[in-house]
Amino acid sequence: MGHRMKRKEDPRFIQGRGNYVDDVKLPGMLYMDIVRSPYAHAKIKKIDASAALKIPGVLAVITGEDLKNAGNLHWMPTLMSDTQMVLPIEKVVYYAQEVCVVVATDRYTAADAVQHVDVEYEPLPPVVDPFEALKDEVIVRDDKAEKTNHIWHWEAGSRDATDQVFGQAAHVVRQYMHIPRIHVASIETCGMVADFNKATGKLRIYMTSQAPHAHRTVFALVSGIPEQKIQIISPDIGGGFGGKVPVYPGYVCCAVASIVTGRPVKWIEDRSENLQADSFARDYHITAEMAADASGKITGLRVKTLADNGAADAAANPSKFPAGLYSICTGSYDMQAAHIAVDGVYTTKPPGGVAYRCSFRVTEAVHMIERMADIMAHDLGEDPAAFRMRNFIQPEQFPYKSPTGWEYDSGNYAEALRVAMELIGYDDLRREQAEKRARGELMGIGISSFTEVVGAGPSRDYDILGIKMFDSAEIRIHPTGKAIARFGTKSQGQGHETTYAQIVAEELGLPAGDVEVEEGDTDTAPYGLGTYASRSTPTAGAAAAMAARKIKAKARKIAAYLLEVSEDDLEWNVDRWQVQGSPDQAKTIQDIAFAAYTNHPPGMEAGLEATDYYDPPNLTFPFGSYIAVVDIDKGTGEVKIRRFVAVDDCGNIINPLVVEGQIHGGLTMGLAPALFEEIVYDENGVNLTGTFSDYLLPTAVETPKWELGKTITPSPHHPIGAKGVGESPTVGAPPAIANAVVDALWHLGVRHIDIPITPMKVWKLLREHGVTD
Repeated sequence: MGHRMKRKEDPRFIQGRGNYVDDVKLPGMLYMDIVRSPYAHAKIKKIDASAALKIPGVLAVITGEDLKNAGNLHWMPTLMSDTQMVLPIEKVVYYAQEVCVVVATDRYTAADAVQHVDVEYEPLPPVVDPFEALKDEVIVRDDKAEKTNHIWHWEAGSRDATDQVFGQAAHVVRQYMHIPRIHVASIETCGMVADFNKATGKLRIYMTSQAPHAHRTVFALVSGIPEQKIQIISPDIGGGFGGKVPVYPGYVCCAVASIVTGRPVKWIEDRSENLQADSFARDYHITAEMAADASGKITGLRVKTLADNGAADAAANPSKFPAGLYSICTGSYDMQAAHIAVDGVYTTKPPGGVAYRCSFRVTEAVHMIERMADIMAHDLGEDPAAFRMRNFIQPEQFPYKSPTGWEYDSGNYAEALRVAMELIGYDDLRREQAEKRARGELMGIGISSFTEVVGAGPSRDYDILGIKMFDSAEIRIHPTGKAIARFGTKSQGQGHETTYAQIVAEELGLPAGDVEVEEGDTDTAPYGLGTYASRSTPTAGAAAAMAARKIKAKARKIAAYLLEVSEDDLEWNVDRWQVQGSPDQAKTIQDIAFAAYTNHPPGMEAGLEATDYYDPPNLTFPFGSYIAVVDIDKGTGEVKIRRFVAVDDCGNIINPLVVEGQIHGGLTMGLAPALFEEIVYDENGVNLTGTFSDYLLPTAVETPKWELGKTITPSPHHPIGAKGVGESPTVGAPPAIANAVVDALWHLGVRHIDIPITPMKVWKLLREHGVTD
């Protein structure tokens, strides 16, 4: 009993709880825990669960062999149409990989029983370095017909045109950079409750899902249970940031455990499991070259990248884009040509990766181009702001076709940078920097003028597992004029309940408080692809507006009938259809709603509701300019962010408070990888950052006061001119901070520092360049 009491006080369990799924309590519920591999690469020689099964309260131990015998459930598809082990049979391929699962009557018995499962391994050489993996001396996925670690090669732009531009360039800069592997580290870990009813054949799943409908489809494909017999319920989620888009092996095992036992089964990760084995983000090795003419005008960009995908290509990307939207990397700059080449490779690390609060690898693209812009400006001896101003795409060039094939919808990049420079007092700061430098003090000013690309679909180009990336809204107006609006997205704190209600209210003239917003239940919500990549407002918000306009059109017909006039005689005024020239002759939306059920035109279908599946004609391109001011302590290498101004342009703003909240959170999540976050592996592939003692996150102490500004450039193709903003600050902040640090050290000969820029990195560089306390 003493041992079990100690378990209850174990911080692993405390950190793993507080999950909204953990609030689900069902009669007869069992608990699942996972046996994980202590090796990054090893053969499995034997799994002996006999001792664990003797522990009172342990009902089952499920292995890969069990899943195989149950219908080849030991493998599952990834979102990128690769395959991933659910539970291995022959070997493990990353540290902390799921090996087998224990099902027991309570959480602590299951956790204790895990320690009594005896697994015998034969270690194999790990391959941690992706460049070494390309040599194919150690094959990670020997289940593949082709014995190679190389997964795919992908290109964008014109190689020949880019080579020609570089051949004519007056200036060329080149830089290698590594954007390291990081983790979303959301407040709550992943969790699930699976409840299979043998009598009805229905599988009800409560899970922390950013994409409930997509997950239902995956479960149907993996389990063989008909999709209409699967219900996914995603309750409130304590943070997603892309980490709750993939289907993890633990989810599948939990569902199988419920099917096998016939009882509800709960699985909640602890914090170390979450940090060690869930999908990662980033891990791009980039070599970039930028060309400019004699006047300092950017003419071309050439980029070669190696993407470390871990043990499976489980990236959350549209299926036609194995490197995500990385080819947006020409950024905010007008240039003649660009060529991007990316190769994906397997290593003995956890599979992935997720779009950590960014739209499918845009963070890596923006970091690269903004670092290269600064390097070119410094090499030319030019102020980074002036260099950007001269090279920006100009407002009259929109819609702009980039050399890698994107069509930017709208933008005014120079204006955003001008506003940021005015807010921060840029010229005064440059004078202050010169004075401090003369005294031997280290102060830096960094700029990031980024272009984001969000709102996936359009369906002609974007799909996941073949499912087109539209999104949906269903609006029902009740007879009393109150409304319920259901969506295929799923909020994780973005304020959908407020934003969607305001869109519907604005379109139909209803009080926002009269609109109930519902998401996250596949039995009631229309099919949608979920919330990630800042796609909620660009797709589902647009669907809400379009569905509301269908309702408004029907309401016009009913109003014309009630007022005994032609539809052409009516005009809309806030919340009513009124007769032109006679505003006292009008019917409010509430009047019309009641009539839709009691006195609608003969032959018209009753009711006042509509559904829209919105397929955008293009993505949206929010943008911004951020400026960071840093001071560096020569004695410790510590970087202090003195000021940070963020000017965002997300098109038309629905709710300013929601937008500001998203920007504040995103900036903090941009600060984190710039100065703190990195998943570190040793030479054996063991994760050295599996707790918050080792995987560092910023607290309120390290987070500066964010100063916000805005410009407004509506999207010309979006129904309400909105673009999306939730991920822009996470994308734009890291290069602003990195540029500021390098700017402080450039005169010493420092050209580049890979993020995270830790005090130790800076301290070593200072000593290497002869700077002491």
